[in-house]
Amino acid sequence: MLKLFHSPASPYVRKVMVMAIERGVEDRIELLGSAASPVNRDQAIVQHNPTGKVPTALLPDGLPLFDSRVICQYVDTMGPAASLYPRDAGRFAVLTLEALADGLLDAALLLRYESVMRPEPKRWAEWMAGQSDKIDSSLNAMEGAYFDTLTSGFHAGAVASACALGYLDFRFADRDWRRTHPKLAGWYAGVAIRPSMVKTAPPAS
Repeated sequence: MLKLFHSPASPYVRKVMVMAIERGVEDRIELLGSAASPVNRDQAIVQHNPTGKVPTALLPDGLPLFDSRVICQYVDTMGPAASLYPRDAGRFAVLTLEALADGLLDAALLLRYESVMRPEPKRWAEWMAGQSDKIDSSLNAMEGAYFDTLTSGFHAGAVASACALGYLDFRFADRDWRRTHPKLAGWYAGVAIRPSMVKTAPPAS
């Protein structure tokens, strides 16, 4: 049994769980509660992962795994022979798309922390604008150079991209990315109704 420190609102945890559902191994993962925060770190996680972030996984022998990309690759090996990480020439395009989606998420989370957690007098408008620009350029890349890779199957890169777009809807509902990225919006409409995405949707509040 793989143990997973998780938060139901974490898009990185969602990636892992979407992967687990798609690979048919969800029942082999035990979810552990957490109180992870960039300010008040959860020491139950820190003892296994010095960064204190979720997701952090524990193998049956106690060996910790982090971050989400490492855990996703491990979860992928828990399933049957088919893989969400291609083993052909397209493998590195999928890995790069996964990294692109995670980069979008990194910027979105930093933007949210700055706008919600940091006291208003200490917020840095230019820094927030820089994170917002990273989100826009990542969306542009998904709509453009990486669209063929994105639409080549529901592989690890597509899972990460879907979770990133879902996080934008969850935390930045007023950001009208669909209007400026119609191809991406059409793709997401199709994958958002997959059972793995529906089951792992973040809480409404």
